[in-house]
Amino acid sequence: MKKSAIVIIVLLLVAVLAAGCLFTVRENEYACTVRFSKIISTTAEPGLHFKVPFVDSVKYFSKATQLYDIPPSEVLTSDKQNMTVDCYILWSISDPKLFYQTLGSKSVAEQRLDALTYNELKTVMGTLAQADIINMEDGGKRNLIYDSIATDVDSLAKAYGIRVEDVKIKQFDLPESNLNAVYGRMISERNQMAEKYTADGNYEASIIRNNVDKQVNILVSDAQAAAAKLEAEGEEEYMRLLAEAYDSPDKQDFYTFSLALDALKASLTGSEKTVILDGSSELAQILMGAE
Repeated sequence: MKKSAIVIIVLLLVAVLAAGCLFTVRENEYACTVRFSKIISTTAEPGLHFKVPFVDSVKYFSKATQLYDIPPSEVLTSDKQNMTVDCYILWSISDPKLFYQTLGSKSVAEQRLDALTYNELKTVMGTLAQADIINMEDGGKRNLIYDSIATDVDSLAKAYGIRVEDVKIKQFDLPESNLNAVYGRMISERNQMAEKYTADGNYEASIIRNNVDKQVNILVSDAQAAAAKLEAEGEEEYMRLLAEAYDSPDKQDFYTFSLALDALKASLTGSEKTVILDGSSELAQILMGAE
């Protein structure tokens, strides 16, 4: 009974010692073996590894690229204007031993990256005017600025065992203190531009309307003149034809008599059938003779 208990205790001790001697490294992490606060070895090979139990401890650090969203901060442009810049940084651990010795943890690393990136942003933005930053339409220029910032921050972060892969600016904005004033000025400028465009449009429209009215008056005048000419020519031709048709006294008398009959007919269209004629009228004489 005592031997069995001893065997069990020994097996338990062996199991504890074995568990204390082994540690596992995953594919996406570094493992640093620490002995008395000093790193004695670093490995990136996945699998089981050995350490001295109860003496050594293991610190794990990720190999993966990490994203740190830097809190918005204010920078000063070359024309002494404050702007708020919001950016993020992609980084990873390149030297886990150096990272542990200089920083020790992810939170401390992010604080150091925050300071490095802000200082670099302040330096770069200090060479640009606010108008250039706001109106920067060429994506190539913007990418050059990003690359320059990322390169400079990466060179500084190497001292901490960090590789900076990219720095991207999400947004440039104006501080809350003068945001409304700037927006008001922008609205006023746009309103002035709109009024100018409206005035220019009205001026051009008046010129077009005047030209159209002028052309219409010319066309109407020309048409009226052509119509009057045609009418005069028609009356002239009519009179010529009448003159040819009634070129003898007999024909002229007949034409006069026809006109008198037409006038008489027109006067008898109403309910009143009484006609008063002069006794010397040829029509009256013909009618009296007919009766």
